[in-house]
Amino acid sequence: MRHLRTYVQIAWLWIRAAWQYPASFVLLAVGNGLVTGLDFVGLWIMFAHLRDLAGFALHEVALLYGSASLALALADTAISSVERIGTYIRTGRLDQMMTKPVPLLVQVCADQFSLRRLGRLTQAGVVLAWAGTYVEWTPLRALVAVSMIASGTLVFFGLFVGFSCVQFWTTDATEFANAFTYGGATVTQYPLSIFPREVLVGLTFVVPVAFVNWYPCLYLLGRTDPFGTPDAFRFASPLAALVTVGAALLVWRTGVRHYTSTGS
Repeated sequence: MRHLRTYVQIAWLWIRAAWQYPASFVLLAVGNGLVTGLDFVGLWIMFAHLRDLAGFALHEVALLYGSASLALALADTAISSVERIGTYIRTGRLDQMMTKPVPLLVQVCADQFSLRRLGRLTQAGVVLAWAGTYVEWTPLRALVAVSMIASGTLVFFGLFVGFSCVQFWTTDATEFANAFTYGGATVTQYPLSIFPREVLVGLTFVVPVAFVNWYPCLYLLGRTDPFGTPDAFRFASPLAALVTVGAALLVWRTGVRHYTSTGS
């Protein structure tokens, strides 16, 4: 909790700095929401010519899209600065952070915190809320939905941190990390049944983005898994999140220990 308070304090400093230019702040937030909203517009146009996608109707795909996008947006807003770890290493800024009595990961995640992604958060939330009107809600389904968003956010947190740590050894591998974070989010915006079974296996046991929304959404929609995976997977998102975050923190600790400073 102490580290969380420190994170909030650092983030608040950056928010106050950004709000010194309110017009720029608002325009960036609105623009971000409009640009990301074009993804769903593309889906809507596609369904104007299709009855379903691999057996999934528009509102069902919207549930997948909204949940994946919201989880990514929450993680991206909270810790997107970790992607810049390679820049921090090259410029010596990481050396400066290591001299401060605050955990290094807290500083890196909170550095240059920006709320301009509010547009993406709002857009994803609206799509998810609209799709949710088609779900036959029960107390357990509501609990699974909340768990899905929280677990999905933690899974993306782990992927952001874990794959960004590659830059401790390569100094610049941002696109490599993006292929698994943003790329993983894009894949999970669609029914995974449109891909071969081998892809689902990889997205379940290698890069566990299938637990972000695919398995929980199957339960929310009352659908059976086309690949015949165990029903227990629908409730395993919290476990997948804990494993992903634990592995990411282990990789982070290894990367920090490997780091030898720029000499600055």
